[in-house]
Amino acid sequence: MEESEKLKRAVSWLRQADGLLITAGAGMGVDSGLPDFRGADGFWRSYPVLKRHQLTFQDTANPRALVRSPTLYWGFYGQRLQLYRRTTPHAGFQILRRWANDMPHGAAVFTSNVDGQFQKAGFAEDRVAECHGSIHVLQCSEVCSDAMWPAETFQPVVDEAACQLISDLPLCPHCGAVARPNIVMFGDYDWIALRTERQEARVNAWLASVERPVVIELGAGKAIPTVRNFSERVGPRIIRINPRDPAIAPHRGVGIAGGALDTLELLDEALSGS
Repeated sequence: MEESEKLKRAVSWLRQADGLLITAGAGMGVDSGLPDFRGADGFWRSYPVLKRHQLTFQDTANPRALVRSPTLYWGFYGQRLQLYRRTTPHAGFQILRRWANDMPHGAAVFTSNVDGQFQKAGFAEDRVAECHGSIHVLQCSEVCSDAMWPAETFQPVVDEAACQLISDLPLCPHCGAVARPNIVMFGDYDWIALRTERQEARVNAWLASVERPVVIELGAGKAIPTVRNFSERVGPRIIRINPRDPAIAPHRGVGIAGGALDTLELLDEALSGS
């Protein structure tokens, strides 16, 4: 199918839909200036000091890293936390909100991103499911309880050149152990999933109320296909936007090769002109 036909079909689905399900991976944040850590080289470009130690994303985003070196672990997560706090969501988020406002059931979000950018862009907290958790929420690394708490009061100071936390480590208020983000990591058996499970239940309840959903999937890769699988479970009207992996079976949807912001602007222009 030619690109013009894909755009025409996508616009038709958007016009007919009574609810917009947004599914998003790391590619959604690239246009806001956020790294996607694609491959070891992509990770090391953001954290060159870790290349010298041959530490990959899988080595660093790992509970064992917290045990091995709490200051390096929180150097990595502390820098990311501050980066996400500083980042302004790109204009594509507002395009999606505008489309959703024209639909009877509005929008819901299912994302593997832990950055909180959808909430920052104004999407309703109770319509966002973060399947990998959130960096803006902390839990006990020793899992002394199921407690989770906002990371708002934690203001990490990081020596970015060394990827080392130089301020105090965050501690569990209940037992005094080192706290960690409420994010599922590689080889992780201690992630408290209750918050994510509640989020997913709310999004699934919303989906049950929508008769004609359209799925717009943005920057979700194949390496960990959680987001892509969720999109396809909800389909068949899926608009898959991805610069490298847009392929999708024709009976499930259309795949558009491109970045999130550029393609959303292209679709928005086509919607406005049709």
